[in-house]
Amino acid sequence: MQNPLVTILLLSSVISGVLGDVTDAAIIAVIVFLSLLVDYVQTSRSQRAAEALRELVATRATALRDGAWAEIRMEEVVPGDVIRLSAGDLVPADARLLETKDLAVNQSALTGESFPAEKEAADLPGSAARPLNEASNAVFMGTSVVSGTGTAVVALTGPQTEFGHIGQQLRGRPAQTEFERGMRSFSVLISRTVLFLVIFVFLMNTLAHRGTLESFMFAVALAVGLTPEFLPMIISVSLAHGALRMSRDKVIVKHLPSIENFGSMDILCTDKTGTITAGQIQLEGSLDPRGRPGPYPLELARINSSLETGIKSPLDQAIIAGQQQTPAAIKVDEIPFDFSRRRLSVVATVAGERQLITKGAPESVFAVCTKVHHQEGVRPFDESARQAASACFERFSAQGYRLLAVAYRAVPERPGYSVSDEQDLVLAGFVTFLDPPKDTAAAAIKALHSDEVAVKIITGDNELVARHVCDQVGLATEQIVLGSELGALTDDALGSLAERTSVFARVSPDQKNRIITSLKARGHVVGFMGDGINDAPSLRTADVGISVSNAVDVAKDAADIILLENSLEVLHRGVIEGRKCFGNITKYVLMGTSSNFGNMFSMAGATVFLPFLPMLPSQILLNNLLYDLSQVTIPTDNVDPAYLKKPKRWDVSFIQRFMLLFGPLSSIYDFLTFFVLLRLFNASEQLFHTGWFIESLATQTFVIFVIRTVGNPLKSRPSVALAVSVPLCVAFGVGLTLSPLASMLGFIAPPPQFLGAVALMLMTYLVLVQGAKRWFYRRASL
Repeated sequence: MQNPLVTILLLSSVISGVLGDVTDAAIIAVIVFLSLLVDYVQTSRSQRAAEALRELVATRATALRDGAWAEIRMEEVVPGDVIRLSAGDLVPADARLLETKDLAVNQSALTGESFPAEKEAADLPGSAARPLNEASNAVFMGTSVVSGTGTAVVALTGPQTEFGHIGQQLRGRPAQTEFERGMRSFSVLISRTVLFLVIFVFLMNTLAHRGTLESFMFAVALAVGLTPEFLPMIISVSLAHGALRMSRDKVIVKHLPSIENFGSMDILCTDKTGTITAGQIQLEGSLDPRGRPGPYPLELARINSSLETGIKSPLDQAIIAGQQQTPAAIKVDEIPFDFSRRRLSVVATVAGERQLITKGAPESVFAVCTKVHHQEGVRPFDESARQAASACFERFSAQGYRLLAVAYRAVPERPGYSVSDEQDLVLAGFVTFLDPPKDTAAAAIKALHSDEVAVKIITGDNELVARHVCDQVGLATEQIVLGSELGALTDDALGSLAERTSVFARVSPDQKNRIITSLKARGHVVGFMGDGINDAPSLRTADVGISVSNAVDVAKDAADIILLENSLEVLHRGVIEGRKCFGNITKYVLMGTSSNFGNMFSMAGATVFLPFLPMLPSQILLNNLLYDLSQVTIPTDNVDPAYLKKPKRWDVSFIQRFMLLFGPLSSIYDFLTFFVLLRLFNASEQLFHTGWFIESLATQTFVIFVIRTVGNPLKSRPSVALAVSVPLCVAFGVGLTLSPLASMLGFIAPPPQFLGAVALMLMTYLVLVQGAKRWFYRRASL
């Protein structure tokens, strides 16, 4: 029972019962209970639906259970479990290593150290007192495996872990989203208005010498009836409905509030591989440093890719898939890939000789080469040879090929090797690949642009490949910014540049993060799509992190939304669904604020001149319950196509202006009803209560058919559920006044002429609201 006003009302009901007014007390209690039950049922259904969707993409761990390896949820890992780790896995708990093979772990979340930490199964003297970055025989929750494999026995889980301790120390409210800030401002606005008018009504009733308890219960019931207490439920149900619809479009929502950000997103940052390209890397060939075909670079690359234990990139998979015959090689050691070096080395015994074989980005491999391998033999990698190799790289890149450089050297036998051994290498040449754009990419990017979502490519590839691919899908490439250019820019300058630039190339993970942060600082709602270990920080920084079902665990864990298909088309459909959710939530907010404000205004006015309460507390609550029930179907409503063409943001000032216009407009018809009841029908207290109950319920529910669309309500069709629920609730309310329950509820049967007058007033009210709405939106667009 989160609404304190409901608690106060229930206590007042108990007091009223004790003082002898059992009937009213029981009616109030039943109505409040039904309201809470509807809220609970709808919210619970939404939460179950959301949990079922999250289960589809839940991060899992591999644990030894009943003598066999099994995939279990990370939350199910317990102390004593033996877990298996491999590249890309999130470490589910603090654990002591039992066995390792070239295991390297990214511990930056705990230690701040950006380079992977090498791990080994060993007993370390005094290890319990060692700092984290020296505990090489243990892995920790919240870290991720960069390369290699290992098994470990779980020691601590949850809050007892190092990560849990840090979380406890840093516990605090996360930064509010734009939607949450808007909701808070809206709540403050409503609370102040309700408080002022309720105190006013209570004082007026007390001064009129009405019973203090009766006046108090009326004031509290008025506050409950005028507060949009179903708003949290409407939001939950709308988001859950949206999540279910999105799941049918292969979009799984992990965190329901992210749907709002999805609909508000105006910039999407993404890599090109697998998003605008097919993601099916094709091995094309092998070149010597001058660009002539030759098998030797590919032979070395196959040894490297076959023996590495890190995550197999699409390039590695293409190399291995095209494998014909690889010279026999016995692995000795591995120097894992990292994003500062941008290369990976293995040490292997090949034909009786121990060799270090390196592959990576051409510029990073060139930097550690002093010789070059040609068909004529090994020559110095002098300026002429370097220029020839660079020219080859640039020529093929400009044609859309991706190139890996491959180098090698003989190394002496010793127990272990490190990055310092990557020097004096012999450049063997290049391995070339093609990854053509998807057939649907250009149309999807055009659709996103037409719906005012700017697509920005942030890639680690070189600018030549990026330009070739982006040109093919219609992205502007007049200005391509390189990662090397970003260091000299201030955050403000980078934000301004990022707004104008569509393609960033040779960008590191830290630079991706900085680009996203700078765009957010300039008021944009930024989405980031990534699937690799290096993408996790950017996924967390973005307003909405988007990953794919085959991404590494650390990326899926950091993401808010998971695409079951790596496609901009799928993502675009998700954006539209996000806007639909936001649109339906906005309908309820506009309905709630305008009708509630109008009712408050009418209640306050009626209290001044009536010798009795304008409506009994139980009648106010019944009216509110029927109104809320009619609005429960709003999450199913259709949304106008024109509304979906732009990102939507929470605008409290817009809502306030809407409330101040349409609230008093509804009060005009309330006061007209008062006049009709008192002057034309000489209404008694009971007839007055009955008449206003009917008119208030009819006008504040049927007006949804006008407010739900910016355009002509006769051309914009509501959902079947909404079209049924509104008249059904009104008919039920009118039926109560004619039923045997009427006297118990304080009603009497209204004259047929009055029902005709209400029907006439309702039609003219809807026409007036439509005219005012057209005027309002014209002014709002100026």
